[in-house]
Amino acid sequence: MKDQRIPWDQYFMMQAVLLASRSTCERLSVGATIVRDKRIIAGGYNGSVSGDVHCIDEGCYLVDGHCVRTIHAEMNAILQCAKFGAATDGAEIYVTDFPCLQCTKMLLQAGIQKIHYLRNYHNDAYAMSLIERKHVALQQVQFDQSDLDKLNLDQILLDRD
Repeated sequence: MKDQRIPWDQYFMMQAVLLASRSTCERLSVGATIVRDKRIIAGGYNGSVSGDVHCIDEGCYLVDGHCVRTIHAEMNAILQCAKFGAATDGAEIYVTDFPCLQCTKMLLQAGIQKIHYLRNYHNDAYAMSLIERKHVALQQVQFDQSDLDKLNLDQILLDRD
């Protein structure tokens, strides 16, 4: 009998999508799940420093076109590992959007061995070259259209209304 369960990549990506639904950024909801040995060790979403005001409350705090109030989902997940003592060396990350250059550098420095992403988002050429030079695997996770229709990812990640 064929296994009817969702494949691991889609399962962990859905965890990242669920985390994205907690985002407090008005511009883009992003979630990240760090996995080692098929076990989730941390998760994060983009938002303000704990206890500070959120973009959804007072709007984004933009400097040079970037919101400086927001901590990216990948960084929040890595910081959760640091706070609770979970090693990231050799782990994988599932992130809803391709990591920015700063997050890519942080992930590589943290020893992440594979980056799974759902959507392309301003994919930086230098980030791509760093990923290649460090021999970190990169995979865009795909969902069947019927799965997307059932899950309504755009509603979760973009509209939230």
